[in-house]
Amino acid sequence: MTDDSTADATQPTSTGRRKWRPAMLWLFTGFAVFAYVFDQLTKLWVTSNMTEGERIPVLPPLLHWYFIRNSGAAFSIGENVTWIFTIVMAVVSVAILFQLRKLGSAWWALSLGLLLGGALGNLTDRLFREPSFAMGHVVDFIQLPNFAIFNIADSAVVSGVVIICLLTLRGIGMDGTRHVAPPKPAKNAKAAGGTTGEPAGE
Repeated sequence: MTDDSTADATQPTSTGRRKWRPAMLWLFTGFAVFAYVFDQLTKLWVTSNMTEGERIPVLPPLLHWYFIRNSGAAFSIGENVTWIFTIVMAVVSVAILFQLRKLGSAWWALSLGLLLGGALGNLTDRLFREPSFAMGHVVDFIQLPNFAIFNIADSAVVSGVVIICLLTLRGIGMDGTRHVAPPKPAKNAKAAGGTTGEPAGE
């Protein structure tokens, strides 16, 4: 006889998911707002205190502030198609909001919050910075050796994607349930509880 109390207590019930959903939404909102505000405040500081092309050592030779305006993506990819990045970020932001109805995991709330906050941070630059609406150049200023110059929004997006990849590899769904692969069938009679080579019995 099985004991229901031992039946995968880590799996939240539908009632439990409904109970925790408001908390997950608040957590998601908090991380999204934090990533967005932090990104915009750092960009405001850079544009107010540095001139474009200026380079300030922070932890040389590892870290420098280097103010540039990027019309493309990382490593200045797609400089002539800025509008495509504007559309992509807008679509990603809307897609994240549509997924919130499934949210039931704190880690997913963290990852999606960072992803949305970062996407909105760079989308704000694309929409409202020079040279024109939807064609704005993103403010980048964090420089590491032999790497693209980036900003806080980029860091938030990358962090969110990394967490999502780890959650997916661990089989943790957006609703907080863990998806475990079924056990593989035995490949031989011995593993399946068959004969061991001895007579069947007398």
